[in-house]
Amino acid sequence: MNDEQLLRYSRQIMLPAFDVAGQQALLNATVLIIGAGGLGCPAAMYLAAAGVGKLILVDDDQVELSNLQRQILHQESDIGRDKVISARDSLRSLNSDIEVETHTIRLTEDNLQSILHSVDDCLDDSGNENTAIDLVIDACDNFSTRFMINRACIAAGLPLVSGAAIRMEGQVAVFDTRHAQSPCYQCLYQEGDDEQMSCARNGVMSPLVGLIGSYQALEAIKVLAGVGKSLCGRLQLFDGMTSQWRELKLSRDPACPACANRPVSGQNL
Repeated sequence: MNDEQLLRYSRQIMLPAFDVAGQQALLNATVLIIGAGGLGCPAAMYLAAAGVGKLILVDDDQVELSNLQRQILHQESDIGRDKVISARDSLRSLNSDIEVETHTIRLTEDNLQSILHSVDDCLDDSGNENTAIDLVIDACDNFSTRFMINRACIAAGLPLVSGAAIRMEGQVAVFDTRHAQSPCYQCLYQEGDDEQMSCARNGVMSPLVGLIGSYQALEAIKVLAGVGKSLCGRLQLFDGMTSQWRELKLSRDPACPACANRPVSGQNL
C-alpha cells in the first residue's frame, strides 16, 4: 500500500477492527456485481470508494430515462449506453485506483460459470482474461437469475450478498455456504415464486435502493476483510413506510434442492 492509498483510505484504516490488514484485503479482492441498476449502483460506488481492487459488472441493459430516478451511476448523457459501460466510467472517475471489468451479457448458466471460474474463453469487453472472484453481490431484479446465481455460488464455494427492494420494502442477507450451517438463497425462497415482483410493475422509492445497495456493500466489506459479524444466517427486512427493521433467523433446509448435498465440514457460524 503506497502513501496515497494510506491517505485515501485513512478513515477506514483507523478503525481498530479494520486497520491496514483490512484495507489490504479489500485492495486484493475481486467482487462480481450482477446488475448495474438500483441496487448495483450504490453497492458498486461504495465498494469502489472503499478500495476494493477489482469490480466485475454484469448487466445486459441500456440506460433509460426511467432508470435515472434511482440508478445513481448513470447520467442523462448516458441514456442509450450500456449500463455496465456507463457504470464503469463513473466508478473510474470516483476511484482511478481500482480495476473495473464489464460484461454486457444476459446471464446464463454457462457464462456465469465461465466468469466465476475464470475460464480462458470468457473475456471482458477489453479482451482480457478474468481473475479469481472472492465474493458475489446479487443486485438483479428477477427470481430465476437469483436462483441461478445461488447455485453457482454454492458450487464455487463463494459468499453471496443478496439484496432486494420494491415499493417501500427492502431486504438484505448473506449466504456463505463455506460455513456448515449457512442456508442458501433457495432455503429461503422456492423456484416458481412470484416473477411479477419487479420495480417496473410495482414501483420503488429512490432512496430505498440506495439504502439496501449500501447495506450490501457494507456486508461485502465485512466478509472480505473478516471483520465484525456478517448477516450469514440472518435476514434483515426494512419497511420504509414505518422506518422499521425486522430480523429473521434463517436455518439451512436439509431438503433444499440447491444445497442439501453440499459438504457440511465447513466452519460453524
